[in-house]
Amino acid sequence: MMAESRSHEPVSDRAYLLTALPVDTTQVVIVTSDDWHTSHATLETLVRTGGRWERVSELPARIGRDGFSDQHVEGVPTTPTGVFAFGPTMYGISPDPGVRYPYHRVVPDDWWNAAPESPAYNTFQHTDRNPGGESEALWREAPAYTHLAVITYNMPPTVPAPVPYAGSGIFLHEYSRPGGNVTAGCMSLAHEDLVGVLCWLDPAASPRIVLAPRQRLGCG
Repeated sequence: MMAESRSHEPVSDRAYLLTALPVDTTQVVIVTSDDWHTSHATLETLVRTGGRWERVSELPARIGRDGFSDQHVEGVPTTPTGVFAFGPTMYGISPDPGVRYPYHRVVPDDWWNAAPESPAYNTFQHTDRNPGGESEALWREAPAYTHLAVITYNMPPTVPAPVPYAGSGIFLHEYSRPGGNVTAGCMSLAHEDLVGVLCWLDPAASPRIVLAPRQRLGCG
């Protein structure tokens, strides 16, 4: 179950200080840090009921080694700022933990293409050949990819098509080591916290994820 530190506590609409959310969005995940350059972050889940946002949970998280960036590029360990959707499919090395999204259990030769000059850049591929660059063999990334959600950074619907070298493979996934560790640009949580968030997310709620340091959101 997802930890509930301050369940259903009313909060200010900080997400709107970064950009407006779609009118049909009733779930939002906000990942913030105390400054631009730390990898330590907090992940909050919020639900909109009766015209206002209420906090469901607040969880410790980790982000990219070099913190947040407005200009994330391939190979630089920063987490991109912005407001993004969740990809239409969740993935994982382990069986579906009960998510509401379509779930693909990864198998050998399942890759995330991180080759900037490839026509399939920043997409899932099943292929017996490494796509090149820093492409990830998803089935080998245990425990990080036990379960994961794709963040639509540099991919539709955020952009019409991935921009070469603008960055790829931004996921919400599990800590690679107990107690947490820096990432290459993704967001990571402890196993139970991650499963709770992934199972809470509902595609019918048009959920969004907001990524930014607290200063950007007007709360620090």
